[in-house]
Amino acid sequence: MKSTRAVKVITSLSVGVVLLASLSWIGLGQVSGRIDRISVFAGLDNRPEKTSKALNYLLVGSDTREGLTKEEMKALRVGSTKTAAGGRSDTMLLVHISKNRDKAFLVSLPRDSLVTIPAHLSTDGKSQIPDRENKLNAAFAFGGAPLLIETIERATNLKMDHYIEVSFAGFAGIVNALGGIEVCTKVDIDDPKSHLVLSAGTHTLDGIEALKYVRTRDFDGRGDIGRMQRQQQFMSSVIKKATSTGVLLNPIKLVNFLNAAISTVKMDENLSKNDLLDLAKQMRGLSSGNVRTLTVPLTTANGRHPTAGSVVIWDPVLSADLWTRIRDDAALVDEVTPSPSASSSSSASASAKPVIVDKFKTRTAAENPCGEIK
Repeated sequence: MKSTRAVKVITSLSVGVVLLASLSWIGLGQVSGRIDRISVFAGLDNRPEKTSKALNYLLVGSDTREGLTKEEMKALRVGSTKTAAGGRSDTMLLVHISKNRDKAFLVSLPRDSLVTIPAHLSTDGKSQIPDRENKLNAAFAFGGAPLLIETIERATNLKMDHYIEVSFAGFAGIVNALGGIEVCTKVDIDDPKSHLVLSAGTHTLDGIEALKYVRTRDFDGRGDIGRMQRQQQFMSSVIKKATSTGVLLNPIKLVNFLNAAISTVKMDENLSKNDLLDLAKQMRGLSSGNVRTLTVPLTTANGRHPTAGSVVIWDPVLSADLWTRIRDDAALVDEVTPSPSASSSSSASASAKPVIVDKFKTRTAAENPCGEIK
């Protein structure tokens, strides 16, 4: 369960930014026909209203072993499909694509976020469970994608337009299709659980090593928060490579990427061929510098709940501001012009440069990841 979020984060990036931005290069009918579609919106009521033509995708990673070879499962030190039946998700990524399709925000939602899970049927279908507080990942365990979507929509008042789910195999295949992804660590990594061993410095990781990297959480004492930061850095590296090596403009590379991704991607029932084609055309100009990654603002990463146990608690003020900005398709980073002091001259005041205020602590995919990871 702990390993899930890594997968979701990376694949979400690849699917949400690279895949959707490039589908117009090959026959959409052929590609769309190979996607495994799932019904996630049919039973949802009282959903938030849309206030702009921006799009919100919920990208979820599943830790199902399906699609992995025995050699890959051995390399990852994970159980088989039989020993890890079904799929679990404990990481979610909210991807917001601006109405002009020229900017994107990727917001990490910690798996242990304390939220109210709406009333739902028990897993055996025999009883009704009332609204109650629990961890966000419990929503997926109790009711799959529909309950997870309903929980997130209530917590954020943001309507999810589409849903994408990926697996271990999809993650590894995407990284390999891109020729590996570069990461930089300032310290040596030797994680006994993910079995990742890296010396300090820059490395290019293949699919399996990349999976280990984004699952790593026990080597530095920062747990899931540290892992989430590494996932965001890795995600930025994926975007940067995809946009700098011509993947979107090279049909051969594009086909390799799609062949690796499509077979392990599940999408909602409402994502049509025309939706994908239109979005791909609109997002041609999206660059890594216009993609910002961030984590929902927190008041504590080590909260306690009487029944849910250890939880992550969102900052009620900053998180509300974040959801409002995303709902209104507004900028996350502000430019504030300093107020002139009583002693300053009018000419000096007029030439004052705006101050950049980034209270959500965002990062762009174009930034050097080596300066971000400790």
